[in-house]
Amino acid sequence: DDGEVLVHVGDEVRESLLAEMDPDEIIAAVEDLDIDDLADLVEDLPDTVIDEVLKSMDRENRERLEQVLSYDEDTAGRLMNPDVVTVRADTTVDVVLRYLRLRGELPEHTDHLYVVSRRHQYIGRIALQALLTHEANTPVNQLIDDDQPAIGVDESSDEVARQFSDHDWISAPVVDDGNVLLGRITIDDVVDIIREQAEDQALGAGGLDEDEGMFRPVLRATRRRLR
Repeated sequence: DDGEVLVHVGDEVRESLLAEMDPDEIIAAVEDLDIDDLADLVEDLPDTVIDEVLKSMDRENRERLEQVLSYDEDTAGRLMNPDVVTVRADTTVDVVLRYLRLRGELPEHTDHLYVVSRRHQYIGRIALQALLTHEANTPVNQLIDDDQPAIGVDESSDEVARQFSDHDWISAPVVDDGNVLLGRITIDDVVDIIREQAEDQALGAGGLDEDEGMFRPVLRATRRRLR
């Protein structure tokens, strides 16, 4: 669980934990993380550890990590995970289910599969529930849900979090300017941002801001009294 701990703790705690771990421990902790989580950590890792982690990855995952890191921080591209399950509209439920069984494992928080064209452009999504409750010969194009808009890869992370909060999404597709599907964002990727937004709103309601902090006005009042 070391890798998951490093992902979810605050920056200062993460820095202190990494300082106490030897390189082999760090490599063992992060080598099985999802690409989006590893992207969050990689800039905090020692250079020697980064080199060893990259060597331990296969070519596909190494390219996926490089893709995510190519996007600016605080954007959808930096939040997304390129590991996404796609299907074609011209197949049937039976074909999709056989493909999933051959795949053997689904990424976490997979509630929908994404339907794409031959050019890998996003068409819509299909719920796992729909696949399990329809006849095997049902065409996928009859089950497509095209109500969920895709998120642009350059969308700000704050806007992504707002959309997740407003629509109660568990996952959402991420596309480039040509509507090509690049990956997906899941609720665990944005929950910290949603929490931070709520804290900022609470501070604002109390006449505070993030830079000032919650207890600074109390300290100021105490100093005035001491004078």
